[in-house]
Amino acid sequence: MNYTIHQLQIFLKVVQTRSVTKASEELFMTQPAVSIQLRNLQDQFEIPLTEVIGRQLYVTDFGKEVAKIAERVIQELENINYKTQAFQGILTGKLSISSASTGKYVIPYFLSGFLDEHKGIDIVLDVTNKSRVIESLKNNEIDFALVSVVPERLEVEEELLIENKLYLMGNTPARNEGKPLIYREEGSATRMAMEHYFESREGKQRKRMELTSNEAVKQAVIAGIGHSIMPLIGMRHELMSKEIHILPMMDLPIITKWRLIWLKGKRLSPVSQAFLDYIRSNKQHILDHNFSWYLKY
Repeated sequence: MNYTIHQLQIFLKVVQTRSVTKASEELFMTQPAVSIQLRNLQDQFEIPLTEVIGRQLYVTDFGKEVAKIAERVIQELENINYKTQAFQGILTGKLSISSASTGKYVIPYFLSGFLDEHKGIDIVLDVTNKSRVIESLKNNEIDFALVSVVPERLEVEEELLIENKLYLMGNTPARNEGKPLIYREEGSATRMAMEHYFESREGKQRKRMELTSNEAVKQAVIAGIGHSIMPLIGMRHELMSKEIHILPMMDLPIITKWRLIWLKGKRLSPVSQAFLDYIRSNKQHILDHNFSWYLKY
């Protein structure tokens, strides 16, 4: 057997993404390069690791077992690096955070200084929808989750970061009643807040348009397709350039809180505790330095 660590890393990424194309994008490699390494790994085994049916790639049962072993091998290699740095007096380890999609406008500013101070820490940041964030937290797959609404029936502890302000927005200063409302997908906290707001004032409406990301909603609003209740925090440049306007509506903004949450009773790793301590000590400075425009609204 002459397979390499690099080949195992590539194979594991293919298994995780179920796609050579997606794996190549995440690994910053060309698709042919990923295919070649995948084929070279396969040549080491008489049993197929993957199979393609139609245009869909499937991982065989044998491939799944190899992937599990590959994941453990790669984790142990990372542990060697962490141990080496720890013996040099450097705080090391991995910090994993899952964030609701709009949280991408918040969490990087709370991570930047911390990572500058601790060069031995690796960060895994998964930006996804609220349902997936809560699932990852529930399964104890992550250290922290960044959410704007505390999940029900799940005991957690929290650290508040910043207000989440939701306004109705359009591409003109006044609401055009003839244009539809644009909603986020099911499971989105913004979707739930928007539904509650309009149903309590204008009654239940047919949802003519539903988009699966805040960015997609933003672009639809800019294009004049309709109006949407959206988080202010991702709209700085669009508001300054007047591509988007806040529409005057009663009882807006809707205000929730962006918060870092973790399972109650969870024993935090040294890296996780250090990050929490950093946030508590530097929160006000981070807000003043990075969010002064936002705090004025």
